[in-house]
Amino acid sequence: MERLISISVGELILKGGNRRFFEDKLISRIKRAIRGLDYDGIYNEQGKIYIEASKDVLDEMIDRLRKVFGLVYISPCIKTKKDMDSIEEAAIKAMDEKMAKDNIRTFKVVTNRADKGFPVQSPEVSRRVGAAILKNMDGLSVDLHNPDAYLYIDIRQDCYIYTDRIQGYGGLPVGTSGKGLLLLSGGIDSSVAGFLMAKRGLEISGVHFHSYPFTSERAEEKVKNLARVLSIYTGELKLYSVNILKIQKELNAKCPEKEMTILSRRFMMRIAERIAAENGMDALITGESLGQVASQTMEGLTATGDSVDKLVIRPLIGFDKTDIIDIARDIETYDISILPYDDCCTLFLPKHPVTKPRIEDIENSERAIDVEGLVDEAISTMKIYTC
Repeated sequence: MERLISISVGELILKGGNRRFFEDKLISRIKRAIRGLDYDGIYNEQGKIYIEASKDVLDEMIDRLRKVFGLVYISPCIKTKKDMDSIEEAAIKAMDEKMAKDNIRTFKVVTNRADKGFPVQSPEVSRRVGAAILKNMDGLSVDLHNPDAYLYIDIRQDCYIYTDRIQGYGGLPVGTSGKGLLLLSGGIDSSVAGFLMAKRGLEISGVHFHSYPFTSERAEEKVKNLARVLSIYTGELKLYSVNILKIQKELNAKCPEKEMTILSRRFMMRIAERIAAENGMDALITGESLGQVASQTMEGLTATGDSVDKLVIRPLIGFDKTDIIDIARDIETYDISILPYDDCCTLFLPKHPVTKPRIEDIENSERAIDVEGLVDEAISTMKIYTC
């Protein structure tokens, strides 16, 4: 009997002729996640991925694997020979370990016979294994409807037996759906937006806008820390840091105060689009949610989106704030996001921001300033970090 980790891959099964591409990307992400841990090998077998790992590193390995997009279930398992005696022996061992760990009194055996050439059909395998467990272990009974524990038997090229299915995030491997540039503020929403789009396979980079020295270095460090947490899920994340203080001063001096938020946002979008175009990124990603703040009305979103040609993805557009906070807590960005450091969006904040801007009014206001020159200057002084 050998110890392994069994991985169920969810959506990848549906990828048909492109499946090899997705599997290669996923295995690359898995290897990156478990780098530094002792394991003998990784292999595919009939729709599942297996990692040959020692029992000593299983807990740490599973914790890392949970953060790899594309994995649906992760199970520490026993690999055994494909005959009933070996299967029964391994099943008894697995249930004994489960009883030692958890307070269980009832169980159910679930068999998946992927190898249809195996001479014993799935219901009979379950029945015989269940009988062997009852005969050799005290204090257990079978419950087919609401058991305390399940014993899973996968009969493939070899036989795999496990009792735990640790849920992953699912989704698609990062890098299988293109590249996106995330407008990463220090708030709660944008990091969640980046997480959700990485889960759909986008390779993520970030752009952060600040107004140093009016905003502090601690505020920028806060965003770097958010990027570092995101990189646990996305892989190495490049962060572009852009100072827009001069832009904000120009807008404050020459444009209507009530339009300040929308005009600033349009500059951020233009700068982000330029960075994305110069670095082969396919889309911009924002943390906007409809109606959450004054600039996120339908008219406000239309006005900011109108400033760029590139696709703008808003994964949180229909989310309630409580839903966003729940995800932020789960991915461990929430506590960083609520640190009380000002960001550039609070600078020159209008007392009465326009909530239903008209694009023709916004464009008329922008004629008073050198839009392209200000964008060029902001990009020329930006800093780039790797998180």
